[in-house]
Amino acid sequence: MSNRVVCREASHAGSWYTATGSQLNAQLEGWLSQVQTTKRPARAIITPHAGYTYCGACAAFAYKQVDPSITRRVFILGPSHHVPLSRCALSPAEVYRTPLYDLRIDQKVYADLWKTGMFERMTLQTDEEEHSIEMQLPYIAKAMESHKDDFAIVPILVGALSESKEQDYGKLLSKYLADPSNLFVISSDFCHWGQRFRYTYYDETQGEIYRSIEHLDKMGMSIIEQLEPISFSNYLKKYRNTICGRHPIGVLLNAVEELKKNGIDMNCSFLNYAQSSQCRNWQDSSVSYAAGALIVH
Repeated sequence: MSNRVVCREASHAGSWYTATGSQLNAQLEGWLSQVQTTKRPARAIITPHAGYTYCGACAAFAYKQVDPSITRRVFILGPSHHVPLSRCALSPAEVYRTPLYDLRIDQKVYADLWKTGMFERMTLQTDEEEHSIEMQLPYIAKAMESHKDDFAIVPILVGALSESKEQDYGKLLSKYLADPSNLFVISSDFCHWGQRFRYTYYDETQGEIYRSIEHLDKMGMSIIEQLEPISFSNYLKKYRNTICGRHPIGVLLNAVEELKKNGIDMNCSFLNYAQSSQCRNWQDSSVSYAAGALIVH
């Protein structure tokens, strides 16, 4: 039997972000240096997962709220873009590579999650093809660099969950969210607008198309800030906004709901919003990005 450690390669390095460690480090430092720490320490952050040229500056607003001195475990919940999945899945890897340094998976938490029978095991190929978790890794490595030997990650690929499954996973993960040494990273872009995304909702009362998109996204963001899963579900049903991380967000909101029952007081606020471009006509397309932080009082 081989004792070789199973590693997930940084498969999107060199295309979605630079593969050169020193260059990547300088970019992340540049974006983070532009941002204030206003919601620290965050217990959870909502952050985009596009190429860094599009969303790196926006994501910094979320990562700036992370306190590495208390964080020992980083849960990363990302949506599945390529494989049909009706539950959540765990990685077969033990180590996730980044151009900065390698991140190790917390095998004890993984074993506890596996024992629940609620998780599937994704293949290494599925893991390496998916970008929603990987795009968080360099930022996590950067935010945690002062304590890089003191923490582990818990990557969870989130499928197209029903509302009742979002509730089940929220309940399961709530005990981890209650622990101040854990950080939850919720990977999500916001509206994908345009014919190529088969989504062209337009409220003309808002003015230009991009203003309508912003209004729609900000309506969703303010509903997320209310921390009520049912309101977010209703918003999605009504407007069908193409928020790709809606299921990871739904799981977080249900975990929060569970903690609220125990009298734990939390608040969530969005700190930045951006669009990849400004849509003005029907041929245009854009993706929106938002950075938010959840604080536990």
